[in-house]
Amino acid sequence: TDGRTDGRTDGRTDGRTEIRWYPMGEIGEFYGGLSGKSKEDFSGGNAFFASYMSIFSNLALVYDKLPKVKIAPNEKQKSIRYGDILFTGSSETPDECGMSCVVTTHYDEPVYLNSFSFGFRLYDMSILLPEFAKFLFRSKYIRQQIKLTASGVTRFNVSKKKMEKVVIPIPSLETQHAIVAILDRFDALTSDLTQGLPAEIAARQQQYAYYRDHLLTFREKSA
Repeated sequence: TDGRTDGRTDGRTDGRTEIRWYPMGEIGEFYGGLSGKSKEDFSGGNAFFASYMSIFSNLALVYDKLPKVKIAPNEKQKSIRYGDILFTGSSETPDECGMSCVVTTHYDEPVYLNSFSFGFRLYDMSILLPEFAKFLFRSKYIRQQIKLTASGVTRFNVSKKKMEKVVIPIPSLETQHAIVAILDRFDALTSDLTQGLPAEIAARQQQYAYYRDHLLTFREKSA
């Protein structure tokens, strides 16, 4: 088996821990970013927004580095919130489409999403830790599925309809916490590499990617 249950949510196990598999469309909904904005709105803004690069370059959204956009007092725009999973909508190659970034902070003011990206919001926040999701959606298995949702010629665009069919594994919260504890340490170690030979840095990053994908590859237990 390839680890999928084709949408079954009957809690079959992978031999290590109980895993439930869900198509994304069953456990949440997708939403779009800012609409009706001109180039001038992104100069001298009064509200933070998650830019394309803010999502592409980070596992978790970095609040204090976000750019700003002009938002009128009564303007109707959807804001992001804690636990949302943000995705880039397009790229020049399928490999870079649908890159994810998770909102792991509670904000005291509205934060918006750029129009070239889209968000995903769970119906039940209690099933998936944001800190776990930031690793899960960058794992090899999920990335392989997301890349298949993109189509194009010179520029590739992600289909939200196809994204609804992407199947994700959700282990117990205990297992999620345990995996996060391990991967956060690896992530901190690779992020703090400011010195050393390029080969050494590349080797450490490769080691991190290996452990991330190993920990986040779940298999359905054979009957």
